[in-house]
Amino acid sequence: MVKIFTAYAEGFLVLNSDRVRCALGKGGVISAADKREGDLRSPLGLWPVRYVWYRPDRLPVPQTVLPVKALSPDDGWCDDIDSDLYNLPVKLPFGKSHEKLWRDDHVYDLIVVLGHNDDPPVKGLGSAIFLHLAREDYSGTEGCVALSLEHLRELLKTADAETYVEISH
Repeated sequence: MVKIFTAYAEGFLVLNSDRVRCALGKGGVISAADKREGDLRSPLGLWPVRYVWYRPDRLPVPQTVLPVKALSPDDGWCDDIDSDLYNLPVKLPFGKSHEKLWRDDHVYDLIVVLGHNDDPPVKGLGSAIFLHLAREDYSGTEGCVALSLEHLRELLKTADAETYVEISH
């Protein structure tokens, strides 16, 4: 059965029957067709959940039926629009522009990779759109959806291969 968790631009996500706080892009939301790399906006649309990454030195394996991978210090994500590996995971060191997934802060301690611009990736239409942990003040993201650890764990417990995150006005 298809499950949809909707994140609204006003800063909340519907999780089961509850409204919970979330953070979206610092620049707000934008149509997926108008999304551009580095614009700090979350793409409007319905995005399938793909798989989960977690920091094994900070968290236990999350409870979910989704595929789960343990992060390592050499994990990254290519955001270089001139690379053939654009919007794909990479191993570090990597000679082109990328995000480090093993971070000093805690926002990437738990990551759900969303199926935005990945089938196949179109260079420049946005990369690394994740569901991840929110900062304490729920400040804006680079374009992702961010939740508390408690709420992200709750979402993962009910998520499966037919689960989507919707980003809406």
